[in-house]
Amino acid sequence: MRVIDTERFSRALRKKAVDLMSRKVLIARYDGAQQLEDLTLAPNCQGWGRIHHFRRWVDDHWPANPLPIDPALLWLGMERSDALEVQLFQIAVCSWRCWYCYVDFELLSASRSHADFKTVDDLIDLYLAESDRPPIIDLSGGQPDLVPEWTLWFADGLVRRGLETKVYLWSDDNLSNDYLWRYLSAGEVERLASYRNYGRVGCFKGFDEQSFTFNTTADPGLFRLQFELMRRIVRAGFDVYGYATFTSDDGGAVARRMCDFVDRLQEAVHPLFPLRTVPLRIRPFTPTVSRMRAEHARALEIQNEAVAAWSEELQRRFPPTIRERRIYENRLE
Repeated sequence: MRVIDTERFSRALRKKAVDLMSRKVLIARYDGAQQLEDLTLAPNCQGWGRIHHFRRWVDDHWPANPLPIDPALLWLGMERSDALEVQLFQIAVCSWRCWYCYVDFELLSASRSHADFKTVDDLIDLYLAESDRPPIIDLSGGQPDLVPEWTLWFADGLVRRGLETKVYLWSDDNLSNDYLWRYLSAGEVERLASYRNYGRVGCFKGFDEQSFTFNTTADPGLFRLQFELMRRIVRAGFDVYGYATFTSDDGGAVARRMCDFVDRLQEAVHPLFPLRTVPLRIRPFTPTVSRMRAEHARALEIQNEAVAAWSEELQRRFPPTIRERRIYENRLE
């Protein structure tokens, strides 16, 4: 399998995705996209955004997913809920090609047929024009951290509008680059990390090098980079959480490999970080159907064995009183 040259591809995509002079970012538009088939609600914000539903319950035998439900409700002072609507905007670039991604690859390739440049104020105006808008905005993709300025500009934009205590900001990260530090100054990183109503999540694409490359088409050496980047994010003071995808084309020694993965989370990131990490159940979506082969169908089964091994590792390492905490109560100081 030919792997992606992540560094080179990331540079090229960033160049196409941001206009620094005008502070504009390339945002995906949904008209004509395969992704439309999977949406429960039609796109909003004149086609530049959509409402996404997060639900705590995933499936039988799978851990619940409290992200971003619990952190958002905490900071907004809202009552507990098992479901949450968020306003989502997608950046139109990503440097990896995960076979299970619910987004059309064309919407990840800086294609101007499905994207255009928007300022943060443009997007906030569209959001405020919606009559029924949730108090959570999710900056997704794609890979938002190809343009880390976007998240900072968004936080600053909410402050300018007096929305910093009324809107919770959430962003996704596939842990593929160090652009957060390469393109933001130390002061800007600190300002974003200290923004009160902001949380972020980084997704570990697999539980070892082989599953990582199978999932992303990236060089296996970048699996280790994900842990290094997450450690830097934690140490920078962000309210950060983890996702993990457990699909693999190799079903051998899953329990041992999962033990090694959890070891790595504790040793390379933080001893409590497994308790801030949520396995994502991978399901087929309309854009993924044409990508799937026999090995991908098998990977959907292997993830069930892998998540069982994950749950066993957490039970072995943490007592019930700690496992039953709210996810944000596992502090990383």
